[in-house]
Amino acid sequence: MFDVRVRLGAVLKIEAADRLLPSDGPVTLLVTGVRLVAHRPPHDEWIWVEGIRVGRSGRRGPQTRILVRASKLPADGAVR
Repeated sequence: MFDVRVRLGAVLKIEAADRLLPSDGPVTLLVTGVRLVAHRPPHDEWIWVEGIRVGRSGRRGPQTRILVRASKLPADGAVR
């Protein structure tokens, strides 16, 4: 498996290429929850990141859930 620690309250900037089936461009997310997705093959590991979208102006938007590549979520909570 993988070892990922994402702090609740962290603000992540997630590129579209690092999300599964993105419908828009990059997303900034204030993290409110994280869940592992165990049914994926080992070479294609994903993490559900739940949170509140943050707009360019810093204004908070809707709550959302995004599948993010595990390799893009290091232990310090910042996207690589």
